[in-house]
Amino acid sequence: MRVTVLMENAAARPGLTAEHGLSLYVEACGRRILFDAGQTEAFADNAAALGVDLGQVDLAILSHGHYDHAGGLQRFLRENDHAPVYVHRDAFEPHWHGTEKDIGVDPALENSARVVKVSGQVDLGCGMTLTDCNRLPMAWPPSFGGLHVKRNGQLLADDFRHEQYLLIREEERLIALSGCSHKGAMNILEWLAPDVLIGGFHFVKLDPSGDELAAAARELARRSCLCYTGHCTGDAQFAVLKASLGDRLQALHGGMVFEI
Repeated sequence: MRVTVLMENAAARPGLTAEHGLSLYVEACGRRILFDAGQTEAFADNAAALGVDLGQVDLAILSHGHYDHAGGLQRFLRENDHAPVYVHRDAFEPHWHGTEKDIGVDPALENSARVVKVSGQVDLGCGMTLTDCNRLPMAWPPSFGGLHVKRNGQLLADDFRHEQYLLIREEERLIALSGCSHKGAMNILEWLAPDVLIGGFHFVKLDPSGDELAAAARELARRSCLCYTGHCTGDAQFAVLKASLGDRLQALHGGMVFEI
């Protein structure tokens, strides 16, 4: 399995755009996958600079209904004329940061014939599965962080039922991809028990010297999982985790290419 980071908060090489967003190009199981599309169209420009042909992507996945993962999808649909885009059926609900900032997905995407609305668990074939884990108990608190969803005209604390995870089974290993882990990175590890977890952990609002992050570091350390993280994890929070996990924790940067 080979992963190319098309968009991250920071870039690993000159000439690439960095923004608060995430986009990964994954080659696994004989297929080419776009996982999220950043905040803007810049992920596609980075893809071209990195030699990634978006026109050859076989399928795309939106991890959840926030702009910093979905902003480039219209550009992707222009550059690729065939790949389905798997989106959770609840991702098109209005999503807000606090009460002022709209952080939802472009409503026009919902009318695209290429968008496939899904929920629950979906077998994508070739050892790949999408799952939302919505019916599973949460032993760890989810990462609310002032995020809301508008339902029936009311702003409610987001329950993140629009978030989904891509599982890839290769030989004896299970690799999980998560955009922001809003339901809790520790819950995802408990539910899915992956050998590798790739994506944001949404620890950025946790106190770097606080008990909650320290407990997460201990929980990660006791597991054998290899983690690649960035975006919403937070730099100071990453440093705390790194002290406990060492080489089992790696930072994601735009332009980074790695094999698992």
